[in-house]
Amino acid sequence: MSDGHRVIPIIASSFERRKATRLDASVVSRDGLLGPVQDTLGRPITDLRISVIDQCNLRCGYCMPKEVFTKDYPFLPREALLSFEEIEKLVAAFIPLGVRKLRITGGEPLLRKSVEELIARLAQLRTSDDQPLEIALTTNGLLLEQKAAVLKAAGLKRVTVSLDALDTNLFRELAGVDYGEPAQVLSGVAAARALGLETKVNMVVQKGVNDHQILPMARAFRDSGDTLRFIEFMDVGNANQWRLDQVVSAHEILEKLRSAFSFRPVDRAKKHDVAERFVYDDMPVEFGVIASITRPFCSNCSRARISSEGLLYTCLFANTGTDLRTVIRSGPETDELTAIVRNIWSLREDRYSEIRNTLTNASGSGQRPKVEMSYIGG
Repeated sequence: MSDGHRVIPIIASSFERRKATRLDASVVSRDGLLGPVQDTLGRPITDLRISVIDQCNLRCGYCMPKEVFTKDYPFLPREALLSFEEIEKLVAAFIPLGVRKLRITGGEPLLRKSVEELIARLAQLRTSDDQPLEIALTTNGLLLEQKAAVLKAAGLKRVTVSLDALDTNLFRELAGVDYGEPAQVLSGVAAARALGLETKVNMVVQKGVNDHQILPMARAFRDSGDTLRFIEFMDVGNANQWRLDQVVSAHEILEKLRSAFSFRPVDRAKKHDVAERFVYDDMPVEFGVIASITRPFCSNCSRARISSEGLLYTCLFANTGTDLRTVIRSGPETDELTAIVRNIWSLREDRYSEIRNTLTNASGSGQRPKVEMSYIGG
């Protein structure tokens, strides 16, 4: 590679839900590798979300509906998943471009054997200004109580737990299973909190499904001191049969909360944070609202996503990804990977949430195919 360029073929996946693009890397330069990168809209890349497995032990309707993800569903074979070594090398390639925060996702990441070993590897990496990376994990919480200690010891800093209802029957209905209960999830949250992990809880709100749980959930996590974030039901993927009229808007959520509590807005902790933050007037507990549907935040999006088989997605609502697994298994140097990612991000122009209304209607028709949430995480 004496001329500083290399031709690297990118092979498209055979699975439609993991549709990959062929990267034209006939000119991948090492020049200008140093320093943060921005896309065509001036957005940096600061957060990297990495799916470590495409399987889950729940079948939540908005993510992995049981009618689609049956017992015969063809999940990825072990050899298709990125190894911990490959993930570590990819993360190292993203760091010079400005990445400071990692989030481990799935599927359900705690189903990945020895995932704490991956976290320990990533905890040894440093940002471009020699600071430790911020490492977080998103989970449904069913296995969190038994894994919290080893995750903390490995270097995990934050954990976000998905919980959509406190009623056991509704919890199981939403989760598409006949086992598990909210108390199990709450015990996991409490265990993580007791160990000093920063804990947050995400609730996806659907009209006529679990919107009556808004106030009970708010009371429960207000009392425990955990940050609860209400998320508008999003059209991630196509399996969930999303409809616009199923969305409970941020405005409606906040009006419901105002019927019981007094609170005020606070500034986002960071410019590129997606949640609108609020704090109760009578106690220093926060909650948030993530309003991708009614209050799009595409202009501040600084997140990249890598699927469990190594496809890079530059938008949660993307329909194509770029196959980095083939690249990394060809044995490139880290700076070659950095150059490839820089090229991809610098051409990025995604702003799906801002243009959603021109693509869809209340029935959900008109949507283009998108990668499934279970495949790249939230």
